[in-house]
Amino acid sequence: MNILGIGCHPDDLEIGCGGTLAKFAKQGHKVFMCHIANGDMGHKVIMPEELNKIRTKEAEEAAKTLGAEAISMDIGDSRVEAGDKVLRNRLTEVVRNTKADIIITHNPVDYMRDHEQASALAVDVSFMTTIPHLIAGSEATSNFPPVFFMDAIAGIGFVPTEYVDITEEMEQKLEAVACHKSQIVWMREHDGIDFLDFVRTCNKYRGFQSNCLYAEGFRQYAAWPHFVARRLLP
Repeated sequence: MNILGIGCHPDDLEIGCGGTLAKFAKQGHKVFMCHIANGDMGHKVIMPEELNKIRTKEAEEAAKTLGAEAISMDIGDSRVEAGDKVLRNRLTEVVRNTKADIIITHNPVDYMRDHEQASALAVDVSFMTTIPHLIAGSEATSNFPPVFFMDAIAGIGFVPTEYVDITEEMEQKLEAVACHKSQIVWMREHDGIDFLDFVRTCNKYRGFQSNCLYAEGFRQYAAWPHFVARRLLP
């Protein structure tokens, strides 16, 4: 299968579903990690233009660590809008070009607007990809990719309906998160958080819930015609 993660910023997918993406890749599936925003506002000292370049490189290194391919839409932070038809069409072409069989994205309710807009965009394009005349010269797909919402930050308000055991992938996931050095430092200085410990703790909590050491939680987008009568997560 072809697995497409659609995250808002560089590092969002690594945090929310990095273990699952790594497991997919280990099983021989093709994995793509698309971030919509470039993360250019994620620092107090580093200016946006320079930070954009840093975070793009960090995202490429993290994707490689997980066995995935990075894709950047290069939209500025705070500028992600689900109603932006140009952005919607660009993201639709990503779905078509990757021939996505599954899409993983943000929960519709999260701690910041950019994440929620990215989630809405991902759901929108999972349907738009099948419309033949939406984009001139672009071939529509014949399938509606099932969409899975990954855990919200700190798991607040999120009740998983499916779990993926990432015990064997946990260190690989943390290695990918650690590739985002600019953000690890930023979170420590700005929020007083050891983010690698934060991520490990959240996944250990989901592991307690699902009787394993470490896990990631998901909910499937519950709308026709995105369902199939088999388990899709690894």
